[in-house]
Amino acid sequence: MARAKWRVAAGIAAPLILWGTLSPALTADRNSEYQVKAAFLVNFARFVEWPPQSFGGPNDPLVFGVYGNGLFSAALDQAVSGKMIDGRRAVIRRTSELGALRACQVVFLPASEMNHLREVSNSLGELSVLLVGETEGFAENGGVINFILENERVRFEISPSAAARVHLKISSKLLQLAVIVGGGK
Repeated sequence: MARAKWRVAAGIAAPLILWGTLSPALTADRNSEYQVKAAFLVNFARFVEWPPQSFGGPNDPLVFGVYGNGLFSAALDQAVSGKMIDGRRAVIRRTSELGALRACQVVFLPASEMNHLREVSNSLGELSVLLVGETEGFAENGGVINFILENERVRFEISPSAAARVHLKISSKLLQLAVIVGGGK
């Protein structure tokens, strides 16, 4: 049990170390910001539980979808490369097609695509998809997790009510690190 707790702490600490190390450069280097966000995104997936029907079978990959284009894709490529999450190979799907997002477990909506939030959210419906963004009000308007910059550091908000609506269970350890929005824990 102690070993499992250590792994959880280490999994959370890794992006926090990156956060502390890279955060001073965020305003000067958008790529560093996206590297931190990509590391967080991969680690978020380690602390979310999807219902079994979210996957076709036990060998199906965990699919990270990125809607639209932007700087985030390259950083996510690097963060996901060769990773296994809960025994599933992590893969990335880039798309501007709403239907393709329905086959993802995690969807990132960059700020440049925020005007599509309602369309993306409606397309996903109540599918168990971790919808992550980076725009003010994202988590209050249907997103589950939203990246925020606070004192030049990447932080995140979580909407437990949005997670519950799509049948995702978020670890209390991750919730403790987040700014909670849109309802209680």
